Amino acid sequence: MSEESHDKRLFWGCFMALIATAFGFVVRGMVMGDWAEEFKLDATQQGQIFGVGLWPFAISIVLFSLIIDKIGYGRAMAFAFICHAGSAVMTITAKSYDTLYWATFIAALGNGTVEAVINPVVATVFKENKTKWLNILHAGWPGGLVIGGLLALAATQFGDGIGWQVQVGLVLIPTVLYGVMLFGQKFPVHERVEAGVSYLAMLKEVGILGALIIVGLMIREIGTVMAWSNTVQIAVIVVLVGAYGAYVRSLGSPLFIFLLIIMIPLATTELGTDSWITPLMEGSMAELNLPAVSVLIYTSFIMMVLRFMAGPIVEKLSPLGLLAASAVIAALGLVALSKATGIAILLAATLYAFGKTFFWPTMLGVVAERFPKGGAMTINTIAGVGMLSVGIIGAAFLGNIQDKSIDNGLQAYDAANSTALHEEIISPESKTSVFGTYQSIDPEKLDAADEETQTLVGEISEAAKKNALATVAIFPCFMFVCYMILILYFRSQGGYKAIHLDH
Repeated sequence: MSEESHDKRLFWGCFMALIATAFGFVVRGMVMGDWAEEFKLDATQQGQIFGVGLWPFAISIVLFSLIIDKIGYGRAMAFAFICHAGSAVMTITAKSYDTLYWATFIAALGNGTVEAVINPVVATVFKENKTKWLNILHAGWPGGLVIGGLLALAATQFGDGIGWQVQVGLVLIPTVLYGVMLFGQKFPVHERVEAGVSYLAMLKEVGILGALIIVGLMIREIGTVMAWSNTVQIAVIVVLVGAYGAYVRSLGSPLFIFLLIIMIPLATTELGTDSWITPLMEGSMAELNLPAVSVLIYTSFIMMVLRFMAGPIVEKLSPLGLLAASAVIAALGLVALSKATGIAILLAATLYAFGKTFFWPTMLGVVAERFPKGGAMTINTIAGVGMLSVGIIGAAFLGNIQDKSIDNGLQAYDAANSTALHEEIISPESKTSVFGTYQSIDPEKLDAADEETQTLVGEISEAAKKNALATVAIFPCFMFVCYMILILYFRSQGGYKAIHLDH
């Protein structure tokens, strides 16, 4: 097999692995309603499952980034395969919320391992056009959402009595395919290693501040799951970051730290919204006699096509110019989605899709181009922070907005109409999340209520969903300001340029 043919097979194997991660994501969104009914999950618990499908990604992507040049990319991909296959079996046989939670956790570990491999591999194989090829690679994500969504939809629409377990089982299809495509393949040596850049120099690019961000987010979520006190969490963070700092003795690149901060709202805008888009649009799409997942499938198809066309667009606008333009379009799209009704929903979804398309892979491209000495560590840390932030903050934030909005809406209705609807429907027990205490609808009370009450609560819930989408629009507005700062900075330095290592 020629080198070119080998590189192409390697690329498409990585592409298929990313499709597998997207299958799990879209299927989870589609069956969440079934899980909520079967396991009696409130909106915040659903958000926590969405979240645990994302934040453990950071654990595996960061840990493998530290050792992947030593153990090899092939062994890492074998671990990802085991995680994906094992998680599917656990989910199919789940009998409780806890099992769903931990099965999703394992899937997220596999997802993180996949990205720990595919991002540095593609950036190395196509080192002269990193942003272009990372965008094409990450067309596999929306491509997987489209294919997985359509297959899962077909299973429910045309299958007689097919349950959510069959939809979850679809994840095994791309998992087996990428296992076959990548088995026995020879992976490249990363350009950092080939150029003789030391392991310590790689870690210095992330530095103490970068470690503080990602370790802080990681320990915050692990501490919440393990019920650690704030004191214990702070102690663990201090020990881990302190040990890292004592070794690297560098605060990290200021530019890289700034990019890490931008990644937090970026990931929430794209993946946090995508996690919730199916249940958020359920009522609106029902008015069009379309399944709610149609919005996710439609926007993902647009993203897939556009990412394959990224090369000329990046060349015309530059990576930062493309990101700034995308932030404006995404903000407008989210606001439009929160206001649109009827067929206008599809027009608003189109705008949102154009806005979010280039966020993730172009940020990875900027990091790969500007920090080649950071090797697998910098490109995977930026992805890890993105998944951590949306898993800990973004997905749960969208769920929490809804619970609190419904709570406030019911109280306002009672005050205006001298009723006690809030007391009749809301659970008297307060719950706790990363955003503090909250109260949510008691599903059993709602099921027992009369039809008029259920209709009223449904209307308040729909308003809460729209409110969540409008609130998220704040994030791309912040991103736009940050990208303009970077554009002005590079203009003062003679313009944005990719950095190449001398071998």
